[in-house]
Amino acid sequence: MKTKAALMAALCAVLSMPATQAQNIKPTSKFYVKIAGGYYFSVFPGQFPKVGSYQPHDQHLEYNAVTESSTSVSEKVLTGSYGAGGRGGLSFGWNINRYIAVEGTFNYYRSKKNLMTREVTTMAGSNQTLGKIESHGYVDAIDFAPGVVISPGFEKVNPYVRFGMVVPLWGNLKIETDASRSGTATVGGQTVLTQTTIHRNETVKPNVTVGFQGALGVAFPVAKRLDIFVEAEYRNIPVRSKKKEVTAYDEAISLLNPANGTVISTQRRGLNDLSTAERHTVYVTTLDQHSNTPVSQQGATVNYKNNDQPANDLKSYINIGGLGANGGLRWRF
Repeated sequence: MKTKAALMAALCAVLSMPATQAQNIKPTSKFYVKIAGGYYFSVFPGQFPKVGSYQPHDQHLEYNAVTESSTSVSEKVLTGSYGAGGRGGLSFGWNINRYIAVEGTFNYYRSKKNLMTREVTTMAGSNQTLGKIESHGYVDAIDFAPGVVISPGFEKVNPYVRFGMVVPLWGNLKIETDASRSGTATVGGQTVLTQTTIHRNETVKPNVTVGFQGALGVAFPVAKRLDIFVEAEYRNIPVRSKKKEVTAYDEAISLLNPANGTVISTQRRGLNDLSTAERHTVYVTTLDQHSNTPVSQQGATVNYKNNDQPANDLKSYINIGGLGANGGLRWRF
């Protein structure tokens, strides 16, 4: 609401310029093209969605070998937004008259990487790391932003207000996860060390959505038909998940000689070794007895009610809007 009030106040200020500036009004150029780039900052951070079964937290656990249990040493909820990042755009505009124009912009956006979950387990009484999982996520997106531009049409320094919609055309939330775990196992009556490492990439695809955009800017002529412009822009684009796919997976389980640490053998599991349920997820608003959910787990292998069907999980929500600054060039024809 504050952003909308600011846009309306600026619009009133622009339209109430003294009549003595009328001689500075420039002739109308019907068609124009703009190129722009900018950076956006998160303004409404929230809690990140889960990564599989892992909550959005940064947690340190200690494992007690005597009691064979883990206790939490510290834990912090991870919050943020995918609205922080860089954007570039190409705009096409048409001046209805010298005061009002309509334009459409195609934008490419990539957010910064965000820490979505981290869990570290150490041996009690030492700094030895027994296990660690860490996930980072970022958004790639292309959108189309139709809008209306209103200005006083001044010849030299021309302020303007722009507002409209944002329609995502393509986009994904990409999550990269690395995990490791140390332990022991009994093989042939002898105790050996085990070392498990996992690298996984996931792509979360969104549902169709519509957002809002508004900007305050000013344009300066630098040539007969060329302007430079700078602007502050606010965007709000809520997105909810539709489905997820594991696009890369590498799991290695190594058995090590406890005397010298040499590798005895290694078992690997790749993307094609995952079941359909491990590889694909369909998000739903409610989980019930008919949902395809996990029933057991052996190591990193998760078994579902139906391993040959996509798994089900609850929908998650993110916002890729933010407050940013843009700059660029405008050619008038």
